[in-house]
Amino acid sequence: VGAIIRSYREQQRTQINEVDAKEIFRCYGINTAPGVLATSRADAARQAEALGYPLVMKIVSADVVHKSDVGGVKLNLRSQADVTKGYDAMMQSVLAKVPGARVDGVYLERMAAPDGLEVILGMARDPQFGPLLMFGLGGIFVEVLKDVSFRIAPVTSHEVTQMIRSIRAYPMLEGVRGKPGVDIDTLARTLQRLGQLSLDFPEIKELDVNPFIAKKDGAESFAADARITLLPDAKA
Repeated sequence: VGAIIRSYREQQRTQINEVDAKEIFRCYGINTAPGVLATSRADAARQAEALGYPLVMKIVSADVVHKSDVGGVKLNLRSQADVTKGYDAMMQSVLAKVPGARVDGVYLERMAAPDGLEVILGMARDPQFGPLLMFGLGGIFVEVLKDVSFRIAPVTSHEVTQMIRSIRAYPMLEGVRGKPGVDIDTLARTLQRLGQLSLDFPEIKELDVNPFIAKKDGAESFAADARITLLPDAKA
């Protein structure tokens, strides 16, 4: 993790791309779906065949934070032709909506089964109190419902469980109307690990996992998207 952060410091970049952000999360024992960075149209086609279908394709650019808003996400790609067509459409859309964007490539990821519940896990560093952890329903729900809870890291097992239970939508995590609940212990451990990451590396200004796909079997839960922002380097 230190090596990744140093490399961004050396380049005077503060936005860690999804590829490196997920590598950081894996270092802290947080599951991610299998994925790979492709740096060109031909590379994307080749990597897709090796990775297997169906796939999700996402733009990798320090200048694009909300990827779906600019056409930077393509879902359910089921063939090499889908990948190349999606790559071309994505580049055209992103560069039209974010002129001059620096594009590192695209991130290809195995598409998860359509089960589980989308939640958001995050951290924002308060200048006075330090890492402030956040939890709530993920995807578009976090923006619409604003049903989230906060705790200052580090958090004990009891504190983080109470944090999860305190959102209004908690019954959805337990399971409603025949839908299975999710593994609360895995959510709690993941939040604690994000808190520890934030304490270990005070260079991290904020991070979020949105969505984190929570499932009944905690071993199958994983971070579907990842974002990490560094504080500006005081020595830069």
